[in-house]
Amino acid sequence: MRKTISALIGVSACFIASAHAQDVDWKKVDETLGRKPSVADDVHRYGFPRTDLTVTLDGVTIKPALALGGWLAFKPAHGGAMVMGDLVLLETEINPVMAKMIASGIEITAVHNHLLRASPATFYMHVAGHGDAVKLASAIHDALAESKTPLTVAAAGNPPAIDLDTAKLDQIIGVKGQGNGGVYQFNVKRRDPITEDGMLLTPVGPMGVAIAINFQPTGGGKAAITGDFVLTSDEVNPVIVALRTHGIEVTALHSHMLDEQPRLFFMHFWANDDAVKLAEGLRAALDKTASTKS
Repeated sequence: MRKTISALIGVSACFIASAHAQDVDWKKVDETLGRKPSVADDVHRYGFPRTDLTVTLDGVTIKPALALGGWLAFKPAHGGAMVMGDLVLLETEINPVMAKMIASGIEITAVHNHLLRASPATFYMHVAGHGDAVKLASAIHDALAESKTPLTVAAAGNPPAIDLDTAKLDQIIGVKGQGNGGVYQFNVKRRDPITEDGMLLTPVGPMGVAIAINFQPTGGGKAAITGDFVLTSDEVNPVIVALRTHGIEVTALHSHMLDEQPRLFFMHFWANDDAVKLAEGLRAALDKTASTKS
């Protein structure tokens, strides 16, 4: 996102903000995106999981909630709305989706991997925009139509059981996790406030700036883990050392945004081992960060 709202408005006339924040037509945004959001405070977050893909990594079939959960978060801002998101794409989908995004004035803030050795390989496109929420939603929906991302929501079935000692994992990580589609997920907040283009990014979990840790059971008390640490520059290498010391692979290190304060780096990781052992390794890495405990 640019330093000023005028720079963003200049990108495309379709994003001239015409509504006050409290006047966002959320029902119309829901209809445009074809799904209901999860709502936390003033943030409406829409999931776009790649349920159409069968992705394997080191013999593990990855559930969408583990590493294939694209999302968009809308927050009232600057007389309209801001949107931030992370979309999961195949290599062949990157350029068609990007072309539609930029033609509509949506900014691309990062394109990169999160995993290594996955088949098929998946890539992650981070996007941002300001303006009328319905127009933003329409532009992103049309861009996603250039991929095979499911744009209709399948009926929800019974969620798979999570065959892990989740109470023990909660105790070690230091916050309460929650199940999602057979994956046990943690969001660990940082203690420092995070802003983007002068806007406070809260709540941090829905806005994608909490440390995300996901456990997918793989049998016998083992779990595949992935997610991303949200780090300041001085935390990056201590966390790398802590993770690798505990047998956890660092698979990516990069930025997700353009103008955030403080400057943040996102570190993705992977392992498939005893879940409690991995939780202890993750806790050692968390201890190198300015993160919170419940």
